[in-house]
Amino acid sequence: MTSMVAEEHSAGQGPRPIDVALLFSVFVIAACGLLYELAAGALASYLLGDSVLQFSTIIGTYLFAMGIGSWLSRYFEEQLPAHFLRVELMVALIGGALPAVLFLANAYAPGAFRFLLYGMVLVVGTLVGLEIPLVMRILKRNASLKDLVSKVLTFDYLGALAVSMAFPIVLMPKLGLVRTGLLFGFMNAAVAVWALALFKHELRQLRAHAWACALVMMTLGLGVFGADHLTRLADDHFYQDRIVLSSSSPYQRIVVTQGRQGARLYLNGNLQFAQSDEYRYHEALVHPAMAAHGAPKKIAVLGGGDGMAVREVLKYTTVESVVLVELDPAMTDLFRTNAMMTALNGNAFNDPRVSIVNTDAFHWLQQGSDTFDVIVVDFPDPTNFAIGKLFTNSFYALLDKRLAASGYAVVQTTSPLIARKSFWTVATTVESVGLTATPYHAHVPSFGEWGFVLASHRPWHEPETLPQGLRFLSLPTLRLMFDFPLDMARVPTEVNRLSNQVLVNTYEREWGKVEH
Repeated sequence: MTSMVAEEHSAGQGPRPIDVALLFSVFVIAACGLLYELAAGALASYLLGDSVLQFSTIIGTYLFAMGIGSWLSRYFEEQLPAHFLRVELMVALIGGALPAVLFLANAYAPGAFRFLLYGMVLVVGTLVGLEIPLVMRILKRNASLKDLVSKVLTFDYLGALAVSMAFPIVLMPKLGLVRTGLLFGFMNAAVAVWALALFKHELRQLRAHAWACALVMMTLGLGVFGADHLTRLADDHFYQDRIVLSSSSPYQRIVVTQGRQGARLYLNGNLQFAQSDEYRYHEALVHPAMAAHGAPKKIAVLGGGDGMAVREVLKYTTVESVVLVELDPAMTDLFRTNAMMTALNGNAFNDPRVSIVNTDAFHWLQQGSDTFDVIVVDFPDPTNFAIGKLFTNSFYALLDKRLAASGYAVVQTTSPLIARKSFWTVATTVESVGLTATPYHAHVPSFGEWGFVLASHRPWHEPETLPQGLRFLSLPTLRLMFDFPLDMARVPTEVNRLSNQVLVNTYEREWGKVEH
């Protein structure tokens, strides 16, 4: 009888204001719940590598925890608005603080990071799993089940859609992970305050609930305004030198430090170059290919968003054009406009011969048809499958088509000493598409022994001259780089294909044996 009256009320008079408020709260809590899941996945991929693995395990754990929460909701029978309010406050506090806590844990207690990561994901997922069943049971008092389910799920999916679009486009690049997490926690707390106002006549401990709402909102509000300080606190402890620049993009976290040995660039916590010896790496990367060509005119640099490789390329007077293909515009903007960074790369990105294309290098190779005299491939190491695809035979087949008949490509290829099998996997993969692979190595103190592979349609020949003003390379030292001692000599390896990505697993296994 009661349900019939409720259905008649719903059908005859339309939705009540309290129901509209609760449905809007479903939109907010769905957006917040997905945000915490995305933040955990992004942090895990930043700090642990292999984004496919990290997002898969985080999403699986989170969904499992939501199932636990939904199952537990059956034990909440009375005072449903009070339970809903408490759950919202706990989600707000734990979920909102998740990025900040994990950043601090990575800096101060790295051994506890994984435990905290999955522990917090389990707790937040369980609480989020409680939210929707509680809302539905509260709304059920005033609506038919058919209308209730359709409306709740509609608002739930809309909230998820909104945050999934905003997270990579607006939230990450504009606010950063820590402030975004705290801001959405504040939104969850606002839903709790809304519930306090909507159900004040049903709550038995109204004053205690009000104080709890006020304390949580004040804590999260202070966190939002102090997010930069929290991030600096974690970064200052994690990095050895003073941080002079830090930012987050949809692709990576960029940190530049300054110490006694100059500037250092870190991407997702991994060192990319040190000012004190980067010239060794970049001279070794660029000049064996450029000098051997003789008169290179059209050059492509894939990766290398810091502009150091372009700086070395521009030392050749024959160069007419350089195309830099870098996925992350935050990198190229930084190294094109920041005075400290332009001093390091010789203001290379502002040279009129240089054009910058911010896109995926695999896609760029597929779409174009121009050929180049020299192609410099300067990607990060294959720590995950997204980068690993750029070391596959599919990628090198595309590279082959864009390389002039007399041209040379060069690929940075990790350490042949520490990751010996990974290094030779790249050489094997280059050869599998019909290119000649000529491996060599150089010592870079910040990284140790580092390797490169030249790829060409013709055998590489030793150049007769090098540009003036080099700090590391000379013709005698260049010759020595092509000699491999026994502990770095070639070993049998598989071809790295898109369908298997053996290189990523090999790389993780080899580098996992050492502290890096």
